[in-house]
Amino acid sequence: MEYILHLLILIAFYTMLAQSLNLSAGFTGLISLAHAGFYGIGAYTTAILATQYGLPFWINLPIAVLLSGFAAFIVSLIALRTVEDYFIICTLGIQVIVFSLMNNLMDLTRGPLGIPGIPPITFFGLSLGEKIPFLLLSVLFVGITWFLLRNLSESAFGKTLTAISEDEIYTQSIGKNVYQSKIISFTLGAVLAAIPGALYAHYISYIDPTSFTVAESIFILSIVIIGGLGNVKGSFFAAAFLVLLPEALRFVGMPNSIAANMRQIIYGLILVIVVMSGKNGLGDLFSRKKTLLKS
Repeated sequence: MEYILHLLILIAFYTMLAQSLNLSAGFTGLISLAHAGFYGIGAYTTAILATQYGLPFWINLPIAVLLSGFAAFIVSLIALRTVEDYFIICTLGIQVIVFSLMNNLMDLTRGPLGIPGIPPITFFGLSLGEKIPFLLLSVLFVGITWFLLRNLSESAFGKTLTAISEDEIYTQSIGKNVYQSKIISFTLGAVLAAIPGALYAHYISYIDPTSFTVAESIFILSIVIIGGLGNVKGSFFAAAFLVLLPEALRFVGMPNSIAANMRQIIYGLILVIVVMSGKNGLGDLFSRKKTLLKS
């Protein structure tokens, strides 16, 4: 049971990460490889505040969110002056810089040694160190993130972001401030990415830079693409599939050395199939099934 709860908590984390990246990559068309960096900023902020200053999660979280958002805002002022492939390369460089800072600022982050002893979350004196209450808290944040993004997508600003992803020049020609909208979208995505970062730090009780690498950013982007760009519900299905896939390979008796390679091969095949088919990922698949059942 503990094992299943752990997997469900991981699915909740990656669902939030994919949903937050969907705001910029799915709605606005800004493919970013720096998302794990903002995820790490949220984790390291809450870890440092909790271990060095003894602050509780409920104070650490808004500080982590603000710091991650501020970092993304500064980055966006520079990165969003580039377009398409150049923007992706720029965010890749940002991810490398953030990882290097985490790995080398020994006085602040303890570098490769990581930060141990992060206390569990408490709520009105009750500890949420057990998996069931922590899962409920994580699901609550997943629901809040989904609610915010759903309402945002239906708002006038959300329609502007969709228009930017479809035709940026046309959107600008009808009087929309494309550059400003991109900045807001990119910054909000980083703000939401800090939430699972803070939760992850308190859940694992130990963090180090290896959890926030370029490979992690690619994994999060894979969830978004497989779930469907701009499809918030699809992020959950894709996160569940990709988190459970390696566990399924272990259950069939495949050795870990082979299972790791098979996982990468399967990820690649799924991405190729999604891109070649032109479908909007798993989210589109489940939407189609729902429509067929209703008819």
